[in-house]
Order: sequence, then structure tokens, then C-alpha cells
Amino acid sequence: MAIGPSPTGSLTARLAYALKLASWPKLLVPWLLGQALGIAAAERLNAWALVIGLGFTVFLLMFIVLLNDYADAEVDALKRQMFPDGCSPKTIPDGVLSARVVLRLGLGAGMLALALALVAQLTRVAGPPMGEDSIVAPFATLCLGLFIAYSLPPLRVNYHGGGEWLEALGVGLLLPAFNFYLQAGRLEPLYGEPSFGAPPFEAALSAGPIWGSLAGFVLLSRASAVASGLSDEESDRLGGKRTVASVQGNADARELTEEMLLGGAFVWIFLGAALLYGNKFTGVPWVLAGVVCALLFVPVRRLSKSAKTNAFAAQARYKAALHRAIWLSTALLAVSALVAARLT
Repeated sequence: MAIGPSPTGSLTARLAYALKLASWPKLLVPWLLGQALGIAAAERLNAWALVIGLGFTVFLLMFIVLLNDYADAEVDALKRQMFPDGCSPKTIPDGVLSARVVLRLGLGAGMLALALALVAQLTRVAGPPMGEDSIVAPFATLCLGLFIAYSLPPLRVNYHGGGEWLEALGVGLLLPAFNFYLQAGRLEPLYGEPSFGAPPFEAALSAGPIWGSLAGFVLLSRASAVASGLSDEESDRLGGKRTVASVQGNADARELTEEMLLGGAFVWIFLGAALLYGNKFTGVPWVLAGVVCALLFVPVRRLSKSAKTNAFAAQARYKAALHRAIWLSTALLAVSALVAARLT
């Protein structure tokens, strides 16, 4: 039963609302990063890998968005009751789509994502070529399984603490690594093999840009995951959902968000400096992306103090600035890494 004003119109309009199109860059940016680094590593573009990676990412996104709404229906209803004028209509509580439709569409999207991965595995149009072992399908299953552990029974990690780290690993590590694997057909570094006993700069250089890129991006993804809980602080607390915001409070969540954002920027700057130290021109994109991310931290910090508990409009501005810093710097890294690879 709807508990407040809900979007009206055709099924297409209601489905578009339920899919939260404005949030899609959260997964499309990791797709771009992984594909770009994979193209640079392979020194060629695999159009099939590009298309299959995009299709998998879109279906994964639909799977996550819809099943997250299904899993969080009770907490969403609680928030709408607490703040009927302070938050947007929720998919199931406000009757945008029924719980049964949301579940079926979400499961269908997950099956389509796995089907694409299976096609890539069997035909070898993406990932390793014929004659080499391929883990495309198991890798894709891991990506979907991580979300199931995040929000659905029996684990429901997001309800027991640690959900932000799980999201960071899924968005910041697994998804871009999966897309890298589709393009490059391997998961080895772009340059050389890891050297764990080497001095810091040499270790960063030998570890390769792919792992350094993803290490920084995991921190940025954790910043986004922690910030996403700000607007749900009180309803999550009452609904039993253990996020940084609901357990430690608004101020600590904002502080951790900003630390993760700066941490990701500095990882990229360090990696770029290490590559430049090794006389590799390709270090420039990482320095550039890290510096841009650090500069875009300034408006995030400026908006931080106003993004207090239940200040929903201020929180929205804060998160918009945060996402701008993450998405723009990551897209810049992806594009500039391709350019640098072409020039070297």
C-alpha cells in the first residue's frame, strides 16, 4: 500500500524511476576504468569485450538496484513514515512497482548478466582466447554473489556491519577488474610482475598500474558507500541496518568519507610518481587524476559541515560534490591512460 505521493504514468516511466538512472555512473565509471586499462594492456580494442562488458554492467546494475529495493523495503517504508516530506518516494513502499515485480525483474537482470558472461566464456569473443583457461563466468558469478552477500539472506552483511567495505570491493575492485579481464584476457599488471621485497617506489612500479588504479578506486568507492548512508542514518538505526552513519553517527561518517576520498587521490599520485620515477611516461595519467581528485575534494570539504543529520538537501549537495570528484577523476584517468598508452 502506498504511504505517500508516488510517481505516476506508464510502466516504462515507473520502471525508469525504480532503476534510479541518475545513479548509474556509480557502475558505468568502473566499467570505463576497467575497459580502458584493459585496452591499454592488450594494446588493442576488442569491440566484443567492450559490448559484453557494458551489457553485463548494465544488467548487474539493474540486479543491484532492484534487489536492493526488495531487500530494504521495510527500512524504506520506515523512512517514509519518519520523513514523508524529507525523502523521495520509495519503489515498493510507495507503490511505484510491486515487490513481486521488483523481485522478478531483479532476478531476470541477474540471469541476463550471467548469460552474457557465459557467452563470452564459451565463444571466447572476450577474455582469454581459445586454448587458454577462462574464468569469465566464475568471475561474473562472484560479482553477483558479492551483492547477494551484501543485502540478501542469509548473510545480509549490510545489516550486520561491513556493508560499505563489501560495496567498495565490488564497485572498486571486482567490476573494473572483470572488465579489464574481458579486454586484456589476463589479470597480470600492465608492467612487470609484483615485487614485494622492493623499496616502496620500485614496488609500486612493478605492481603495475592496474592494481594501483584499483587500490585507489577501492578507497574512492568506500567514500561513496559511506556517504550513501548519511541520508538514512536514523531510519537505518531503527530498522537494524548497521552502517557507519547509523552506528558511529553523521560526523564520523563524513570524516571517514573525506579521508577515503583523499586517500584514493594520494594512492594515484604515489603510483604516478613511482611510474615517472621509473622513467615511464604513462605515470602522468595517475598523477593528473590524483591531483584533480584532490582539487575536487575542496568543495566536498566546504559542504561537509552543512550535511548534518536529517539535513537532506545539504546532504544531497555534499554527495553530488563527492560523486563529481570520484567520477570525473576516474573518467580522466581512464581516458588519459588510453592516450598515454597510444603515445608510448
